[in-house]
Amino acid sequence: MDNARMTSSILFVCLGNICRSPLAEGAFRAEAARRGLDVMVDSAGTGSWHVGRPPDPRAQAEAKRHGVDISGLRARQVTPRDFRRFDRIVALDAQNFADLQAMRPGDGTARLSLLLDHVPGRAGSAVVDPYYGDAAGFGTCWDDVAAGARGLADEIAADGAQPKG
Repeated sequence: MDNARMTSSILFVCLGNICRSPLAEGAFRAEAARRGLDVMVDSAGTGSWHVGRPPDPRAQAEAKRHGVDISGLRARQVTPRDFRRFDRIVALDAQNFADLQAMRPGDGTARLSLLLDHVPGRAGSAVVDPYYGDAAGFGTCWDDVAAGARGLADEIAADGAQPKG
């Protein structure tokens, strides 16, 4: 991507970066591409347990059902640099939001929010963690992250994000 034209950068964050945040990254990438928004998108976890691992196979299968390939993503942990590198850091639940607030460096400039804060009537809600459940939970998770991706894309477009091209 041409950084001179980059208008927004977003980091999606959950606990381990193998379920919710890679699904959010995939859903947002697809939504941004559909709208022609020029954004940088990534995902990370507050924990380090899964660093270097691909998304959970159930998350990959759910994304694929929606025409989105997240198989090439690899888990990583949030770093202090992320708070300066990204315009927005979007947590998937309140605990990760609180953890991000606690680890935010003094010179961090990223705006923090919950993903569902960007969905009318869902502010303050968490995207449910499907990790310990069955495949159906990943469908519910996709529905939530897709709704959040649409709402966030609406806000970015309204803020004047430049289309690609």
